[in-house]
Amino acid sequence: MAPMGIRLSPLGMAVFCLLGLGVLYHLYSGFLAGRFAAFVLGEPEAARGGAGAVDLRELLAVCVEAAARGGAEVRRVREGDDLHEQAKGKTREGAEEKLTSGDLLSNRRMFHLLRAAFPGVQINSEEHVDATEQETVSWDRNIPEDIMKIVQSKEVPAESVTVWIDPLDATQEYTEDLRQYVTTMVCVAVDGKPVIGVIHKPFSAYTAWAMVDGGSNIKARSSYNEKTPRIIVSRSHAGKVEQVARQTFGNKTVIIPAGGAGYKVLALLDVPEKNQEEADVYIHVTYIKKWDICAGNAVLRALGGHMTTLSGEEISYTGSDGNEGGLIASINVDHKALIEKLPNLEKTSHK
Repeated sequence: MAPMGIRLSPLGMAVFCLLGLGVLYHLYSGFLAGRFAAFVLGEPEAARGGAGAVDLRELLAVCVEAAARGGAEVRRVREGDDLHEQAKGKTREGAEEKLTSGDLLSNRRMFHLLRAAFPGVQINSEEHVDATEQETVSWDRNIPEDIMKIVQSKEVPAESVTVWIDPLDATQEYTEDLRQYVTTMVCVAVDGKPVIGVIHKPFSAYTAWAMVDGGSNIKARSSYNEKTPRIIVSRSHAGKVEQVARQTFGNKTVIIPAGGAGYKVLALLDVPEKNQEEADVYIHVTYIKKWDICAGNAVLRALGGHMTTLSGEEISYTGSDGNEGGLIASINVDHKALIEKLPNLEKTSHK
């Protein structure tokens, strides 16, 4: 009831209410419209980068799709013999690094798909991508059946997530048409620890994926032979490793020179492909970029294996994009004992 002597005008009250509604509409219409549109489209809060949470099962599904789409570009360029090969620079050892259209087009496809699906997540990619490029890339929000059956939904803070993209692993071998070594890879690290790994082989369409404490579509082999261990190494580093390895394990040690970090990790696992070599240990004795090894590290961790520096230190996937001190990777082996047997390799990595 109005105070005595004051009469409220119905018209004035109506105008006041309308003005209030107008202010509220101006302040919140955009927010409500966005929420309504997201609800209609079925977009989760994590994918919009709105609530700061990311569902790792959804991110795994996008990573698998990104690796396949990138692989399709890699295959198309190679089969069309349209590489436009050029020199990107030199490695620390003085070897020439190659860059092709396959690297760039794969990178572009993978980056934009991941950025569109999870705009609030940090993405580190081997090749430069202009994030302001206007390219329409969409994810149909479909989670493959094998992932749905095995992996449970799990949310983590978006700010804790870093995605590492390797759009074409084994570029040197790619230019030489050694197709079996080529992979496309995506890795997800949470607080610097690799938790999702995807390794895709473009020329056979085989994809391995794994999530730490989540499941995988690949298994480890259990055929380690201590008397004649098989050690897989980079083609360019085989000589460095061979002498030390034979001194440690004996003259029957088998050294397998190969291209691509992704291929070498798959050699430790049960891969149903005829042209995939098998090894017991993967060793790299020089500096290596994190996008080369993150996916393989995650896959091994998920299956109970290990990938560390040659001195046994865990590799963190935050900060700089390079890993010093080489690496040693194994599964179903006493990793610590393995490191202790190879003390001279850590010194070799710094030469």
